[in-house]
Amino acid sequence: MIEFEVKDMSCGHCVGAVTKAVKQVDPAANVQVDLATKKVSVESSEDRASLAEALAEAGYPTT
Repeated sequence: MIEFEVKDMSCGHCVGAVTKAVKQVDPAANVQVDLATKKVSVESSEDRASLAEALAEAGYPTT
């Protein structure tokens, strides 16, 4: 499980955009988003860097 903190998530649209960004890198990924804590958990065969880059390109940089 790869976990990210995405401080710029603030609404349901953000959750959808974050999920879509991860799925573009790995369509089979299991993505869980907790908007209240701004945490994204991803089960994926892709590496952390690829997923973080996709999130950043979508406008949601991670920490």
